[in-house]
Amino acid sequence: MSLSNKIDFAVVFTVKNANPNGDPLNGNRPRTTYEGFGEMSDVCIKRKIRNRWMQTGENILIQSDDNKKDEYTSIRSRVEAAINDDADWKKNSKNSKLYKAKASEIWLDVRAFGQVFAFSGKGADGLSIPVRGPVSIHPAFSLTPISVSSSQITKSCNSEDTKDGKKSSDTMGMKHRVDQGIYVFYGSINAQLASDETGTKFSDDDALKLKEALRTLFENDASSARPEGSMEVSKLIWWKHSCPHGDLSSAKVHKSLRVSENGEISVAPLKYKQDEQELELKPEIIDGF
Repeated sequence: MSLSNKIDFAVVFTVKNANPNGDPLNGNRPRTTYEGFGEMSDVCIKRKIRNRWMQTGENILIQSDDNKKDEYTSIRSRVEAAINDDADWKKNSKNSKLYKAKASEIWLDVRAFGQVFAFSGKGADGLSIPVRGPVSIHPAFSLTPISVSSSQITKSCNSEDTKDGKKSSDTMGMKHRVDQGIYVFYGSINAQLASDETGTKFSDDDALKLKEALRTLFENDASSARPEGSMEVSKLIWWKHSCPHGDLSSAKVHKSLRVSENGEISVAPLKYKQDEQELELKPEIIDGF
């Protein structure tokens, strides 16, 4: 059974002495806008959601090399192994409708975010099948411009043996961090793109899995750039509409959230009419883990 109702959500999280999302084109400094506001890409957020799902035993197609649950080294090899395990899929591997259905059934991240299956090959051996997922996520931005601190680091031992056995000159590097910031990002789950007929069959149960992943987004995500406890979800705001097509537009729902510079939140009343009755769309406000 696919998703019953449209859902909108927002996540408020804090950063303290951490690099939430380094920019590889800028020396891995924390991402910022031209106005100095901190930024965390939607790709980075989805990676963390996938990691949380993997930790709870879900099948995930897009796995990072440093956090894999199987022996496959590419998307293609992972997909081909799944095709070989399914006689019907193997027999009809060029059927785009079947391909979409099978991939969505096996991998939760395909069912949620979609995926373009584009594999090289000559003529009929090539493949390009797009799957459009119902879950959309915005980049996260800080409420105020952030302050970035940088420190110089050195190596304490040689990477390679030296001819005379002596220690080589220390290799210099830089490490960057956001001193402190409050970030917010928004998202939605489109019931039409989750439908049984034309969508990925993203279900109400899958929505609850996403909800829990967002609530615990930074658990087991520690690294040198993000020490344990340096990033924390403060609040998850979850709006569940009364129907599949939604009571109000996502833009109006997201705009109803107000977050002050100290992290306090308020949600403006959202009134809508249904069968000549005036109703209110009320969110569920959940504390982070």
